[in-house]
Amino acid sequence: MKRAGPGAARRLDGHVARKRFGQHFLTDESVVQRIVDAIDPLPGQSLVEIGPGLGALTLPVLRRAGALTVVELDRDLARRWREHPAPALRVIEADALALDFGALGDGLRLFGNLPYNISSPLLFHLFDCAHRVIDQHFMLQKEVVQRMLAEPATAAYGRLSVMLQWRYRMWEVLQVPPQAFSPPPRVDSAVVGMQPRPVQHLQGLSASTLQALGAAAFSQRRKLLRHGLGPWLQQRGYAGSFDLQRRAEEVGVDEYVRLALELQAG
Repeated sequence: MKRAGPGAARRLDGHVARKRFGQHFLTDESVVQRIVDAIDPLPGQSLVEIGPGLGALTLPVLRRAGALTVVELDRDLARRWREHPAPALRVIEADALALDFGALGDGLRLFGNLPYNISSPLLFHLFDCAHRVIDQHFMLQKEVVQRMLAEPATAAYGRLSVMLQWRYRMWEVLQVPPQAFSPPPRVDSAVVGMQPRPVQHLQGLSASTLQALGAAAFSQRRKLLRHGLGPWLQQRGYAGSFDLQRRAEEVGVDEYVRLALELQAG
């Protein structure tokens, strides 16, 4: 499994860790075991790993499930996996940000590494296939996981918190120190579990509406909402009674969803 972060390239199992891909490989067997246990892969499931790297998670998951699809951007690593003798290992050499995960079928169980520099865009990219997903387990920078799980009225609470908490039920699986990787990153990591909420919970709200609303609300998060969100609402002809005399982080997810539904209803 790859990890993103700074550090000099090192040769592991004949492969040089590439900084441009943010490659830091998970080597701590106890951490691997805990992650695989959390995923709990079973035969017959549609398991998809993003960024298999050198296979720290790939191989134990494959042993348990018997079949696995991996998505790898690094052509050298993709070639390695295509040459792997496991007959039920499917390799997709592609950029995860450009891949249509929904085309992989229903009942998907996604896991793996989301490099730091694309973690938020990729999480949003996966919105499009969330209705086809059972669950997701991702290793991320610890700070990103804190933002995902943050409560209102905290410094970590923001647009990412609102969007992901609306679409998923989420929980922290475990925290992972830098020394669990080679070469070690300069930041702590964490594994987050994500389960898409039922379609009825979404109330017919478009993700794009909520995303645009969140971007406007948190565009000036140190100021009251009347400075950033207020003009944005006026441009859309909003005539409701939403309280703009608050800061963006003081508004809960449910309130943002209700406002977005009002805007969507027009």
